[in-house]
Amino acid sequence: MLQITRIFFPIALLALLTGAANAQQYTQTVKGIVLDKAVKTPLIGATVTLLDSDPPVGAVSDAEGRFRLPEVSVGRRTLRVRYLGYKEAVISNVIVNSGKETDLVIELEEDLLAAREVVVLAKAEKQKPLNELSTVSARTFSVEETQRFAVAVNDPARMASAYAGVVTAEDGNNIIVIRGNAPNGLLWRMEGVDIPNPNHFSSVGSSGGGISILSAQLLSNSDFLTGAFAAEYGNALSGVFDLRLRKGNSEKREYTIQAGVLGLDAAVEGPMRFGTRTGSYLVNYRYSTLSILGKLGVNIGDAQTDFQDLSFNFWMPAGKWGQFTLFGLGGLSKQRYDGLADSLQWEDDISKQYAWDFTANTGVLGLMHSIVWGDNTFLKTVVAASGTRNGDRTEEFQ
Repeated sequence: MLQITRIFFPIALLALLTGAANAQQYTQTVKGIVLDKAVKTPLIGATVTLLDSDPPVGAVSDAEGRFRLPEVSVGRRTLRVRYLGYKEAVISNVIVNSGKETDLVIELEEDLLAAREVVVLAKAEKQKPLNELSTVSARTFSVEETQRFAVAVNDPARMASAYAGVVTAEDGNNIIVIRGNAPNGLLWRMEGVDIPNPNHFSSVGSSGGGISILSAQLLSNSDFLTGAFAAEYGNALSGVFDLRLRKGNSEKREYTIQAGVLGLDAAVEGPMRFGTRTGSYLVNYRYSTLSILGKLGVNIGDAQTDFQDLSFNFWMPAGKWGQFTLFGLGGLSKQRYDGLADSLQWEDDISKQYAWDFTANTGVLGLMHSIVWGDNTFLKTVVAASGTRNGDRTEEFQ
């Protein structure tokens, strides 16, 4: 009887602990800022409600337009934002993770109606771009879409191939063809300035490559245009990717590590003090998974593929002088094949007679300043430097 008791007690204790673990509800904080879409000023007193919660959860934006929803259940959530004199906004598919706070930037459009009292119910329109001057052939996309779309692999260009009129040139890279136009007619922009092709293993004059340099950890809601471009988009013949970066967490430090087929990502974000003001920083570094496997002795083919990239976004408020943002990205990529010096090995494959290596390096560094003047005017200035460097060497064995 004693032996049976000794066996039964640990089993019962294990079952009790397992039940307690399954009953645990994981939660996380959802916070952000509510802004006027036209002049980017904070909206004080906007109500933010979590729709799919019981009991209802809500918050009101403070004097800086910021709100905070604590203890939100993890998963995909829907938020509704209301403010007097502005159109209601419904934000769907907000991803809440247990290991990281969710930080949102919500822009409301002013509702100017000279009429009797009406109730405006407007859901977020995915076809409506962030740039108000782009009225047709444009749509906004979110980071969540780059993670959810099939074969997107956290890559905006691969995700765009799911849109009407857009196809991939080939499966081995993210070069896209828009409405039959040449792929090199695609324009890339970041925070309002033109940038070089932000992809690893890109060739001179191309608009794509093997893998995107910019990590999805830094992307905010951005625009993709396929025609009828606004006047600000120059040198674009087929399409435009107008990318925007998100700010880091301005309240606490957070770390993110992500391992995937393409690479190992490590990101850090948190508050940054400037006297009495608090800004934020966000830095992400990625190293090729293929490089790691190769150094561990795993055979991954005849050619050696290496790449790494670094991207960052520093936000610095300056009071009456506005706010400054320092952003940038850099990517190093190299592919090498040593060939075979033994001529007997060339009979079955003539390419083994050649040794070659290909390098492609890209860098962007920019400084943005924005300031609000009065109630109806704001000024945004961006200064950036960018460049690319490609190398291609081939050696033939005799």
